[in-house]
Amino acid sequence: IVACSDMPTGPVDVTPEPGLQGFEAELDSVRVALRIPGMAAAIAKDGEIVWSRGFGLADVDQGRPATDTTSFYLASVTKSIAAIVIMQLVEEGLLDLDTPISELGLSLESQGTVTVRHIFNHTSEGVPGTVHRYSGNRYILMGDIAEEVSGRPFAQLIQERILGPLNLRHTAPDVSVIPAFLQAGLNRHTFMANMAMPYELEHGKVVRSEFPSHFSPSAGLMGSVRDIAAISIGLDQDRFLDPATRNVMLSPTISLPGENLNYGLGWYVQWHEGIKIEWHGGEWNSQSALLLRVPERNLTLVAVANTRRMSGAYRMGMGDVMESGVGRLFVESFVLGDEPLPVGSAVGS
Repeated sequence: IVACSDMPTGPVDVTPEPGLQGFEAELDSVRVALRIPGMAAAIAKDGEIVWSRGFGLADVDQGRPATDTTSFYLASVTKSIAAIVIMQLVEEGLLDLDTPISELGLSLESQGTVTVRHIFNHTSEGVPGTVHRYSGNRYILMGDIAEEVSGRPFAQLIQERILGPLNLRHTAPDVSVIPAFLQAGLNRHTFMANMAMPYELEHGKVVRSEFPSHFSPSAGLMGSVRDIAAISIGLDQDRFLDPATRNVMLSPTISLPGENLNYGLGWYVQWHEGIKIEWHGGEWNSQSALLLRVPERNLTLVAVANTRRMSGAYRMGMGDVMESGVGRLFVESFVLGDEPLPVGSAVGS
């Protein structure tokens, strides 16, 4: 686990290997090369989790392995799950995306009228609707907006509308933000015992670190890969949104000048070799995450890590999931390639 100084600190190239075992081996080789103590990943296909497993250690000091039910911080993947809740409020007529935020008691510096939609799709800076500038800080305001129109704390909304209906036991708001975490109705001690611990790379060595203490629609949700895959399946099965509403969320924003901005509402949306990919990455202190959906193949990948390296070693902020080593490995193996996946529900090691 502790790194050697001659190991790479930048991106690690990936080469798809045959079969699911080849995918597992290559994924673990990325983990080792990037000096990530623990990772987990899951794949869903046709409405079922067909593969999931952990790699390495969730807790180095205790020697506790990472598993497919270990709770990892999700960083900005929180945005995509939060977006489902916000679109439910739109569907119910409680929220209009084109409402100026000033009518909701909010204000931002900008060269025009900022609407809810502009915050949601990261086009609120400069002339609103013109340029995509990703802003986690501004996305936090989506929580204020949701609470204003619903009259409920955002943690309660996400519990009542997503986590509770799916009976997810390993996913909750940040355990250190106690009022938010308690909305999940879970035992805090039990949840903490199942968490992945935080690590960072400092001077060529992996050291114990600290997670931020935060929960909002922008970041702070914690979850297992199986739980997050279940949310993706629920989205496919219309458990949360009508198809028309889901399509609005997962359609790319077209800027005022007519440019495709590759970002919908809380989700990146891109086409790679003619195939639509819906995704979001996450990277913050000691955490990385990736949620990737390929709707025409009924495929979902969820991957998480307990350092920022899984995302941070790559240019994820460029808005191209193929920049991610883990994302590219999955797409090339199971989307562009024809590597077989198991059929039916599976539980990983």
